Amino acid sequence: MSDGSTTGPTATPAFELSSIDVSFGGIVALSDVSLDVRPGEVLGVIGPNGAGKTTLFNVACGLVRPQSGTISRNGEALRHLRPNRLPRLGMSRTLQGLGLFDRMTVLDNVMIGADRTARTGFFAGLLGLPSSSKDDTAVRAEAMATLQRLRIGEYAFRLPPSLPYAVRKRVALARALVSKPSLILLDEPASGLSSDEMDELGQLIRSLKQDASVMLVEHHMDLVMSVCDRIVVLDFGKVIAHGTPAEIREDPAVLEAYLGSDAYEGSDATHDN
Repeated sequence: MSDGSTTGPTATPAFELSSIDVSFGGIVALSDVSLDVRPGEVLGVIGPNGAGKTTLFNVACGLVRPQSGTISRNGEALRHLRPNRLPRLGMSRTLQGLGLFDRMTVLDNVMIGADRTARTGFFAGLLGLPSSSKDDTAVRAEAMATLQRLRIGEYAFRLPPSLPYAVRKRVALARALVSKPSLILLDEPASGLSSDEMDELGQLIRSLKQDASVMLVEHHMDLVMSVCDRIVVLDFGKVIAHGTPAEIREDPAVLEAYLGSDAYEGSDATHDN
C-alpha cells in the first residue's frame, strides 16, 4: 500500500495485514482488508460505527483469527498469533477496557507489563518462587521511570479504583510501554478523556515515534488528524480510502461514509463491534 508518504513506503513494514477476511456466523466483519504500519510512523484506523475497527484491532493482536489473509511482523508471516505472543514479538497493546488489577498498586500493575524484560519474572515474586533481586530491582526501576514519563509517578502506590479515569488510562498505557515495544497497538486511547487530556495524549503518541511504530484505532478525529502520518478508513468491513490526513480529509468516499455522523466532528461515538 503506497501513497507517496515520506515515511518510507519502500521499507519493510513493521506490521502488515494482507487480504484479511473475518466472518461471524455468516456476517462479514472484514472483507479483503489490507494495511501496513511502517517503521517510525503512526497509522490511524478510522471508520463509522460498525465499520469493523474493533474486529481489525482484535485480528492485529491475536484475539480474532481471520478466515483468510496474512499477518506479518517485519516481513515474516505470523501463524497462530495470540495475545500472549505479543511481547516476544516486540509488540504491546492497550484495550478499550483498562484491564487493571484493582487490588494491586499502580506500580505493580505496570511491573506486570515489564515482566518479559526480567529473567525470572515479576509473577514469580508474587507467587513466592525463587527470583533474582537484581531483576526485581531493574523491573521496578523501569516501571517507575515509565510512570514518571507519563507524569503519573505520584500515583505509584495507589490502587487503581481510587484514581480518576484519565489517570487509570495512563496507567494502562504505561503498562503497555514499559517493555519498550517497537510496535504499539492502541485501541480507543482517547475515550473518556477531556479536551486538554486528549491534547496531552496526542503529544505522548507523537513522542512514541522516536522508538516505535504505532497503530491507532480511534474515533476522535481531531486526535487522529493531529498525530497520524497515514490513515486507513474502513466502512462496512472494507477499506474505502487510505492516505495522509490531508488526503483523507478531502476524500469523497470518506465524506460520504461519515455524512451525518457525529464521529467526523470528533464527538463521542459508540464503539463498533
